Amino acid sequence: MLRGFIDAWLPRQSGHRSRSNAGRRLRFDRVENQSGAKVQITNFGAIVTSIVVPDRDGNLGDVALGYDSVESYINAVDKPYFGAIVGRYGNRIANGEFTLDDKTYSLATNNGPNHLHGGVIGFDKVVWDAEPTAVNGKPALKMIYLAKDGEEGYPGNLQIAVTYQWTDENKLIVHY
Repeated sequence: MLRGFIDAWLPRQSGHRSRSNAGRRLRFDRVENQSGAKVQITNFGAIVTSIVVPDRDGNLGDVALGYDSVESYINAVDKPYFGAIVGRYGNRIANGEFTLDDKTYSLATNNGPNHLHGGVIGFDKVVWDAEPTAVNGKPALKMIYLAKDGEEGYPGNLQIAVTYQWTDENKLIVHY
């Protein structure tokens, strides 16, 4: 079962640095299986915010590290990447530069002189489009984002889609 619910709107004057997020609808979607175990994902950063599964005694509990609201992710002092999709690049690019086809690109730096996990506004800090879908006849959630040419210094447009599938065996399968 796939259920969506609205958490908030990203205010137009939120203080969160963004190119196109202001005024966008922020939401959480929940995929639940037959046993009541569930995974919750927000379209802000395509972040997995909660994974509720049974323990050995059958008691449901949340095993994901994260926050309860989108505002907590936006306002976190240490800006963790809890459950997030990072990108365009995962890890560090030294000195925030790379060369492709004899052209050097300067990227946004957010880790001293380095570019980390996609930069200042990586995939974890943008609003994704969420759409219900199915994988093998079971409900799933597809997140879609278009990273435009020049975003964080990267060349070319990049359309990315990530599908979260939650199984009856309490497995979260992420398709890129």
